[in-house]
Amino acid sequence: MASCTGGTTSDFNGDGVTDTVVSDPKATVNGVKRAGLVRVVLGADKGVFEISQATTGMNAAVERGDEFGTSRASYDADGDGCTDLVVGAPYEDIAKDGAQLRDAGVIWVIHGTPAGVGSGSVIESYTQAQFHPGTATEEYDRFGFSLQAGTTSANAAYLLVGAPGENVTSGGKDYADAGCVHYMQGTTKVTINEDDPGVPGVVEAHDRFGYSLTGTNRYFAVGAPGEKIGSDAPFAGAVAVFNHTLAQGFPTPLAGIDQGGVGEGLTGAAEAGDQFGTSIDMTNFRPGDQTYNSDALLAIGTPGEAIGSVAGAGTVMVLRIQPSGTYTEIAVADASQEGVEGDATAGDHFGQRVAIANLNASVVSSDATIRLAVGIPGREAGTVTDAGAVHILRPLGTSIGANDKIITRAASGSVLPGAASARDYTGMSMTSGSANLYVGVPFSKGTDTSKGVLYVLPWASVEGTSSVGTTTFKPGTGGIPDAGTSFGVVG
Repeated sequence: MASCTGGTTSDFNGDGVTDTVVSDPKATVNGVKRAGLVRVVLGADKGVFEISQATTGMNAAVERGDEFGTSRASYDADGDGCTDLVVGAPYEDIAKDGAQLRDAGVIWVIHGTPAGVGSGSVIESYTQAQFHPGTATEEYDRFGFSLQAGTTSANAAYLLVGAPGENVTSGGKDYADAGCVHYMQGTTKVTINEDDPGVPGVVEAHDRFGYSLTGTNRYFAVGAPGEKIGSDAPFAGAVAVFNHTLAQGFPTPLAGIDQGGVGEGLTGAAEAGDQFGTSIDMTNFRPGDQTYNSDALLAIGTPGEAIGSVAGAGTVMVLRIQPSGTYTEIAVADASQEGVEGDATAGDHFGQRVAIANLNASVVSSDATIRLAVGIPGREAGTVTDAGAVHILRPLGTSIGANDKIITRAASGSVLPGAASARDYTGMSMTSGSANLYVGVPFSKGTDTSKGVLYVLPWASVEGTSSVGTTTFKPGTGGIPDAGTSFGVVG
């Protein structure tokens, strides 16, 4: 019988070839609208697996508005060499005591096998209380809204599950949508919220702690874009950073990061509606005095930031995180800076998505190895409104605008093929790895991609140093069923 060989971080059949996960959370399944589904495209043309709540073994019912696939993560949960897929449906209703708990949320772990992933896999499903019996499944918790998974530097599998709608009781008062995160490392499971000892931040209504998640083998970060800073800046936003070292079963809090006030260490100031931490991403960083990736780079998107008087223009910053918890601002980018392509425009939402990559983690990190992709879903492409764009930057360069470029969809001359259309919102779905940048356009209006599309761009092609072309995944081609509503959701 075939076995899993492992060797890549996204290899569900364990053949050593990278596979691609792409979801369509608004897809119609068995006639039910917005039920949602996920497709796994095996590498080397070995087939496409479709996973939904209708898949055999899911222990679920296909229901309207569940949006299965809103979040996805992958890791080798059982250590067998085949990657396992975690999928969230944060809008799943849960029956309890004769009532329906709306938008309580559920996650599923679908185990990879040498034959693929999906029907025939071992599948585990968890409500919030099932995942951690010390917690309760409640209405509007949105358990599974965000996911992050991987392996620690000690080779222990970990999983993070965000529940940004969780109400938290602190000081005898209930705070709606304060948010929490469930953390599992090996067999250890804990919940994390801002009322826990050492965790940065103050529990407040609508903080939405756990809205965004990211991590490496040494660190992880939690975004709370609703965090109120000071007395007059609701939804200014904040990010908390931890490492995976467990102390009495709890990961170690390292730092709380927000824009604070002018002169408090980071560029900019916390303002109402900035939503600092809406999108976060982290990659390994090796300083020149180390022989391994002891540090991390953390990219933080602030899509609601006003640039001067330009509302909602957006900004991004990159911080270096050190083992001590010390963080240093490495770069700040927005469209108003000298040398940066484009102009700060109202409603661009620069930073709605961020993806940071280390192209070669085996060497000292430098301008040659670190890349940052910034989604700008509100950006015009020529005269096309809200077509969207992706801005490529080098955060370790001498100037943030040096060698930058903006990529948009174009029929020719672009690594993003297809024509830009109004309200495509390119840049709202994005993730990256050391070899490729993945850009999804789930709301594409193009006639040939009206069901959504995912582009896989080799970093070398993005920079023009290779002729290796873009790979396009879309319904109706390459074995992918010709059906979809918002195909192309990644990250």
